[in-house]
Amino acid sequence: MEAMSTMTGLKSSADVLFLMLGAVMVFAMHAGFAFLEVGTVRKKNQVNALVKILTDWAVSTVVYFVIGFPLAYGISFLKPAEELLGKTQGYDLVHYFFLLCFAACIPAIISGGIAERAKFWPQVIAGAIFAGLSYPLFESFIWGQNSSGLQAFFKSVGGAEFHDYAGSVVVHSIGGWIALPAVLILGPRMGRYVKGKSHPILVSNIPFLALGSWILAIGWFGFNVMSAGNLEKVSGLVAVNSLLAMVGGILAALVAGKNDPGFIHNGALAGLIAVCAGSDIMHPLGAFAVGCIASVLFVYGFHYEQEKLKIDDVLGVWPLHGVIGTWGGIAAGIFGQKALGGIGGVSFVSQLGGSLLAVVFALASSFVVYTVLNKTIGIRLDQEEEFNGADVSIHNIGAYPEDSIR
Repeated sequence: MEAMSTMTGLKSSADVLFLMLGAVMVFAMHAGFAFLEVGTVRKKNQVNALVKILTDWAVSTVVYFVIGFPLAYGISFLKPAEELLGKTQGYDLVHYFFLLCFAACIPAIISGGIAERAKFWPQVIAGAIFAGLSYPLFESFIWGQNSSGLQAFFKSVGGAEFHDYAGSVVVHSIGGWIALPAVLILGPRMGRYVKGKSHPILVSNIPFLALGSWILAIGWFGFNVMSAGNLEKVSGLVAVNSLLAMVGGILAALVAGKNDPGFIHNGALAGLIAVCAGSDIMHPLGAFAVGCIASVLFVYGFHYEQEKLKIDDVLGVWPLHGVIGTWGGIAAGIFGQKALGGIGGVSFVSQLGGSLLAVVFALASSFVVYTVLNKTIGIRLDQEEEFNGADVSIHNIGAYPEDSIR
């Protein structure tokens, strides 16, 4: 009996450590979001990028603890610490930490699309609403306490439940499609489109952009592999599929993007976003193909968004996270099939339905939130503030204070 108790305790401790390490890796990804934005925006908006990501993280931590996680999974932390620790060494707490890192991706994704012209506090409020309410509600229907009814519907219609192992749809698609209405309501940056003609605004720092991509790519293995939830379910297939999808994204962007470093570094992310949903069921070569397709979709999607639709989405978060996240959900229903070397147990119909449902949910919730904020407190900097840059206008300091003094 004592040996059994010891083994149970060791298993609980191992699971807590496993998930905590995953949480730390995904937490580190938020530095990647920050530096990807820092490298893409102009110098006068770099401080704002760093502060936005960190503030959104802090606010998301609180609202997801008090509202979001209980809403998604029916587990409240408003009880004595002894009860929180329980017999599982506080597994629910570290599970919250891990999934918080997913929830906080939503405002981090939005941040890249609305960069350089959005007010600070209205976006903090919007991020709190999405991380504390909108995202957890959708999460509850796919992964959480309300999933049984919707998944039963998908199974009855498509023959299998909707499958999203690590969040191509639940996290990335939701974040990218939420960002689109925000970008549209804000409108383009000053000088981006003049008399119907496109005037691209140069990025400020390719090394910072590349650093952001590298940090995200490394942390992604915590994002995907540790989605197993506990040590005994860890999968080497998930790890290698993530690797090959990332590499497929890089190589495809190298060709489709004609050696452009921005596309190459974002191509890695496109592959990783797309493989999340089916990383546990695809063959590695299928994952490679998914990453290649995702990267090509991003390169041409970004051009189409910016030059044809004239949508000033600074980091291209709608095509990268929204469109590619949707592709990832659908791709799991294609490359997860046994006929293409996958494990099976997925349905193309269910994957298509779940992916499209996320698009509708994200667009609806985003339009409501940003329309209300825009009509009440406003969401855009005035012309002088935008011209001077968000760093000085909002934070009263630039990224290079010594240069300002000179």
